[in-house]
Amino acid sequence: MATNFFFNNFASSQEQNLIENLIIESIKIHGLDVYYIPRSIENKDEVYGEDSVSRYENAYLIEMYIKDVLGFQGEGDFLSKFNLQVRDQLTLTVANRTFDEEIGGVAALVRPREGDLIYFPFNQKLFQISFVEHEAVFYQLGSLQMYDLVCDLFEYSNEIFNTGIAEVDKLQVEYNFSTSNFDLMLEDGSVLLDEDGFALIQESYSDEKWQEQVGDNLEDNIEIQYEADQILDFSELDPFSEGPY
Repeated sequence: MATNFFFNNFASSQEQNLIENLIIESIKIHGLDVYYIPRSIENKDEVYGEDSVSRYENAYLIEMYIKDVLGFQGEGDFLSKFNLQVRDQLTLTVANRTFDEEIGGVAALVRPREGDLIYFPFNQKLFQISFVEHEAVFYQLGSLQMYDLVCDLFEYSNEIFNTGIAEVDKLQVEYNFSTSNFDLMLEDGSVLLDEDGFALIQESYSDEKWQEQVGDNLEDNIEIQYEADQILDFSELDPFSEGPY
């Protein structure tokens, strides 16, 4: 026997639109404006399913709701053998209709994608979408009204940024050590190559400059060695010393 159509409203578009309007209004009131930055695939590796050099060239302002009201989730900050690790995680909620109108129709996206970036203005950091939950609330009145975006703190790895947002594009200037930024280029945009097929680079590129930046930003060997020398005694009076006695 079929369900009672007087009470079963799962096919009522008017009720579904009402719920969706209330969700959109709530996000506009209690949410914040973030930048959604889609990723462009340049050279996908079909074996590993990855792109060695991704491009981020557009940014779209859109309102989202912060679901983690008590702070960042994830593993937090901890000291590992690879130095200090920051594993902050953030969950944002965006309305389906808002995404379709503000981003989907312009960037030809059906839904938010894993791998795209979110610029979070409070701490001025980039978060990468690691998972999109499209059933955050299970079929209210027979429809889905929102996406939950699970985002991890973005780790820069020589991606190309040209979004027009200064806070985002500066990542490439500060942390990109690739010589491709200093390639000599012709008027048509092609790279000038030598007889062996290698790109010619400008004189402004300096290995010492990049080594100095890497050493200052990523290595703490000298500081760690100094602190260790204050604790460990490797003199001849120590039975555990590295000396001959």
